[in-house]
Amino acid sequence: MTMIDQSKPVMVTGATGYVAGWLVKQLLEAGLTVHAAVRNPSKTEKIAHLEQIAAASKGSIKYFKADLLKDGSYAEAMEGCELVYHTASPFTSNFEDAQRDLVDPAVLGTKNVLEQADKTASVKRVVLTSSCASIYTDASEVKDTPKGMLTEDIWNTTASLEYQPYSYSKTMAERAAWEINEKQSRWDLVVINPCLVMGPPLNPKATTSESFNLLKQLGDGTLKTGVPNVGIGLVDVRDVANAHFQAGFRPEAEGRHITCGHNTNFLALAQALQPKYGKDYPVPKNALPKWLVVLAGPLLDKSLDRKFLRNNVNHVWRADNSKSREKLGVTYRPMQETMEDSFAALIEAGVF
Repeated sequence: MTMIDQSKPVMVTGATGYVAGWLVKQLLEAGLTVHAAVRNPSKTEKIAHLEQIAAASKGSIKYFKADLLKDGSYAEAMEGCELVYHTASPFTSNFEDAQRDLVDPAVLGTKNVLEQADKTASVKRVVLTSSCASIYTDASEVKDTPKGMLTEDIWNTTASLEYQPYSYSKTMAERAAWEINEKQSRWDLVVINPCLVMGPPLNPKATTSESFNLLKQLGDGTLKTGVPNVGIGLVDVRDVANAHFQAGFRPEAEGRHITCGHNTNFLALAQALQPKYGKDYPVPKNALPKWLVVLAGPLLDKSLDRKFLRNNVNHVWRADNSKSREKLGVTYRPMQETMEDSFAALIEAGVF
């Protein structure tokens, strides 16, 4: 049972990020002092949205320059904090070297932050942003799980540097976090494991993030003939942020938490957009045959691996979110609300 003193500052790594932005907003509105660890505090365009939120909130924000891969760079930001949120990690499918561009920043960055927590006497709890990717690689694995669904007890054992390196990076980073935590007893570790995150960004420029690539294709005509019916989980960014907030301050919070609002698939995401946007945008109405997706997918997009397509198209994705609901008190928005708000953000940003 870890009690966090809300009069003390709270540190957030990657504070300008997609999920982190909504978390910082909730912290500021609750009247807390946020120590925002960012790569370059002098880039005013990167922090402008946080400044606006802080100006309208009871809390306050202070910025600290920090580098995931530089030892000791979080020391100043963490000083005096009882609660640390580590949200910063690479999320991209555009990389040249998986080890250098994905695994090293994720693992070494996590070690850097948590080892600093070891050195900072005030720290009582670290909340880590992990992913459902540290639980599974392909939707085809779900049917072979003990309960026929993903749970917090399961670890990803199938991803590698060669196959689904992003999932591998998240798995290695979370394992490293637990290893560091288990070597001491002063601070506890609480982990949030979101599935695919969508929802409106607080930073208008965040629509360039990886989370929005699929959404763009659903609205720009790329997939107008049909979608590859990939089984996935979906969660709203605002609900993920709330899960983080609750994980920080609920004394009884412990362990991993699957943070997923909906067990779904790509076709259902498109169908959720149809009522409001189907008439004005080429939102797909049908799923493509699996044989066609597996055959033609890699020819249309080099990032689409035939093994991935075989293991994810037309496979049912299911995850158990009961722990996040019961232990963190998280409630999940309707999928249509998430999809419509996300699409509206892209329209406002001039993507379509």
